[in-house]
Amino acid sequence: MNTAEEIKQLVREKYGEIAEQSKEMNAASCCGAGGCSTVDYTIMSEDYSATDGYVAEADLGLGCGIPTEFAQIKKGDVVLDLGSGAGNDAFVARALVGSKGKVIGVDMTEPMIDKARINNDILGFNNVEFRLGEIEKLPVGGGIIDVVISNCVLNLVPDKKKAFTEMYRVIKPGGHFSVSDIVLKGNLPEGIRTAAEMYAGCVSGAIELDEYLSIIKDAGFVNVSVPKDRAIRIPDDILLNYLSADEIAEFNASGNQITSVTVYGEKPADGNMPKKALAEEACCGDGCCS
Repeated sequence: MNTAEEIKQLVREKYGEIAEQSKEMNAASCCGAGGCSTVDYTIMSEDYSATDGYVAEADLGLGCGIPTEFAQIKKGDVVLDLGSGAGNDAFVARALVGSKGKVIGVDMTEPMIDKARINNDILGFNNVEFRLGEIEKLPVGGGIIDVVISNCVLNLVPDKKKAFTEMYRVIKPGGHFSVSDIVLKGNLPEGIRTAAEMYAGCVSGAIELDEYLSIIKDAGFVNVSVPKDRAIRIPDDILLNYLSADEIAEFNASGNQITSVTVYGEKPADGNMPKKALAEEACCGDGCCS
């Protein structure tokens, strides 16, 4: 079992490699340095080409939804994009907030931050910025964000409870989030769950949908809903790298699913954090919690 820091380092390395490739190279090579023995990261992505603010150079095909579709972003809003990559969703959000709003992207992979900043320099936006940092410890002040968005990133975070608690901290009272992510319905075969390449490809870090929604609600969010739900079908020729033919047949017949969801939730207008989340937030010292 990899530790949280080992998982983060794995994700940094894989997405650092991807940052150096174009979307076309990712699709052609199954996104791995070693060719098609690795996962096709673009298999879960959706088509942004008709979306206002879309910048093709910033789209590496790494998402699993279009979170801005349900984010209710308004002119003048301050939007935070978690795991902003090369800037794809941040630039779409910028088209929605307009010149009087602001978009902040946070990513823990330096090559992605560099790529996003280069894209932003070309576009000349003075109200979009990209910060290096981790979702579990956001480099953002508390209560200043109107809308949080994220695309196929939160399932890669080892401590999802901390991630959603941080989201709650930075969102203004009455603000909200819209995140697209990969979740599970039923059990995922161990061969997929433990495969490092599949982890970096947004599958093995996924948890059950009910658990995912429970974490969100425990963090204090209300009016939580799932406005979009789409089954992900991974081709058998990819699965054969991790499972036997019999295991694949059993998985396909089980009714279990890898699912892309977009989840929406709101921070109450009073901004109060529930007692459970407050207790977990306070319990941070050495030896305090097991």
